[in-house]
Amino acid sequence: GRLNADNARFLLLAVLIVLYMLCGAAVFSAIELPTEREAKERWEERLENFTRRHNLSRAELRHFLREYEEASVAGIRVDDIRPRWDFTGAFYFVGTVVSTIGFGMTTPATVGGKIFLIFYGLIGCAGTILFFNLFLERLITVIAYVMKSCHERQLRRKGVLPHNGRRGSGTSEVDSLAGWKPSVYYVMLILCVASLIISCCASAMYTPIEGWSYFDSLYFCFVAFSTIGFGDLVSSQNIRYESQGLYRFGNFVFILMGVCCIYSLFNVISIVIKQSINWILKKLACKCCHRCQRRLFRSRRNVVMPGNVRSRRNISIETEGVNESDTDGRRLSGEMISMKDFLASNKVSLAIMQKQLSETANGYPRQMSSNSKQNGFSGGVGALAIMNNRLAETSVDR
Repeated sequence: GRLNADNARFLLLAVLIVLYMLCGAAVFSAIELPTEREAKERWEERLENFTRRHNLSRAELRHFLREYEEASVAGIRVDDIRPRWDFTGAFYFVGTVVSTIGFGMTTPATVGGKIFLIFYGLIGCAGTILFFNLFLERLITVIAYVMKSCHERQLRRKGVLPHNGRRGSGTSEVDSLAGWKPSVYYVMLILCVASLIISCCASAMYTPIEGWSYFDSLYFCFVAFSTIGFGDLVSSQNIRYESQGLYRFGNFVFILMGVCCIYSLFNVISIVIKQSINWILKKLACKCCHRCQRRLFRSRRNVVMPGNVRSRRNISIETEGVNESDTDGRRLSGEMISMKDFLASNKVSLAIMQKQLSETANGYPRQMSSNSKQNGFSGGVGALAIMNNRLAETSVDR
């Protein structure tokens, strides 16, 4: 059962992710494709004018541009930028590696650097993910402590909790706070606010220093903090900055805090998504169960239950749930029932049979009274006789 539930949850999540990706692809294609076509048309027109003006062939110009693209991958730009592989540049690079951001502006070009990156990133990424998980645990602990303190202060104001800390009438309330933990929705709200504050503050720093618009700065913050790392906008790439050391330190701090908050927020949102998937599965399971019960009820309208003859007027929700059990389903399917199910469904008959056999073995079987004969319950052989005798005794007692 547990394995089937996990498989159903996995399949439902996979289907939802695929649908989410299809919807996202449709939206981005509708928004970005016209702009891409316009940019390509403008570039082709500019390229045609340049070749005509300077009397160059299109093949020679394309070959030159292809060489520039290779130089750009190696870190060569038209404008002056700081060296990619000095110590500060290398430290910025390893920061993007272990945080799994990977802007792509700086990449190793040598075979030795690529081999070292494989082993370095394997350990570094694992250690950073562990750090993010521990950060989330500490953050939840701090949030729980703050919210617990606020709740205790409210109890003191109401008079439930004494101000001197002694346990009085509010002992049960104090004990209930011992294992108190914040709701996942509170944690998600706090992480959203913290991430928004960090992004706004970082954008206020990037806008004047990098020369970006405030919206582009917010876009960079989300791409960097979520470790997506497109590489279209990358901070700290110019050769000179005002207060360069302070800016690079602030850039490092903002990226570290932002990645921690966004990563923790992703974990909390994943918990909410899991709860939503469980809710959907429960709703689907309830609908399927109701449908199966209705079909089984319709197929059993004219069926007499073995060992349990009942009137349709006495059916309730509880009895219908019992009769629609797995045991009855196995009986209708023609499979063999277990001894446990047989004993559970024939307790009364077995008890009467055991009593009858005991009396017969001891040599004093119960004598049938004249009233029982008058009531028509005498006669019969075997289990039918036992049931008749029991009914006769019941009628006599009445």
